[in-house]
Amino acid sequence: MSSNRRLGRIFRPSGRALIVAMDHGLLDGPCLGLEDPAETITKIAAGGADAVLTSYGIARRFARQLAPLGLILRVDGGATSLGPAGGPPSLFYRIEDALRLGADAIALNGFPGAPHEAASLENIAQAVGLAHPWGLPVMAEMVPGGFDSPPEWRTVDNVALAVRVAAELGADFVKTPYAAGFERVVQTSYVPVVILGGAKRGNERAMLTDIKTAVDGGASGVAIGRNIFQADDPAAMTAAVAAILHEGASVDEAAAMLGVG
Repeated sequence: MSSNRRLGRIFRPSGRALIVAMDHGLLDGPCLGLEDPAETITKIAAGGADAVLTSYGIARRFARQLAPLGLILRVDGGATSLGPAGGPPSLFYRIEDALRLGADAIALNGFPGAPHEAASLENIAQAVGLAHPWGLPVMAEMVPGGFDSPPEWRTVDNVALAVRVAAELGADFVKTPYAAGFERVVQTSYVPVVILGGAKRGNERAMLTDIKTAVDGGASGVAIGRNIFQADDPAAMTAAVAAILHEGASVDEAAAMLGVG
């Protein structure tokens, strides 16, 4: 199967994708909203999600529920929330493992500026070299300074650098934090860029506003986890985000779908 055909399972013909991240159990175990993966997958599929980013265990156990969605398999990892923070990420799975599960892409982290920057970037380069001969796309999740970096690390210049590095390493698309002036990130990347959601905000309008601003600036969609699966109504939240991405809805229109003023 070609990489374009697999990418077509993730991105719609418009070039946009609503990816729901459900790989948090690798770090936090049974976190809120993911206690019953089958139920959560069913809800976000009903809301209009295009693809799911998840773990090997979920992909294998809940293949039936995931069947209507594109599948992005996380193949790297590090310490759990019980372990010491800041260690280098490792490749956990082989390309053959992803192909056996029917993955449409694989995902790895890259941390420019973090202490283990080189190890994370080497993982991406190694995965690209192994995956591309099989027509398997690679998504790089690029976070300047790492997940625990302070907000001042996530400037538009740092995010633009991180995204471009991923493209240079051969990533097919990139997940990265939103930063004000996101147009610069998109303009200096020659692969699609989707924004991540991060910790649950508790302010749905602010999240929808960032999504609208990012896609109006050229972002190719979102890869959001907790702000969707920890919402009071995950299906409605998914539908609100889908309305912005795929129907051109305004922030007010999307917020009204959630009953948010």
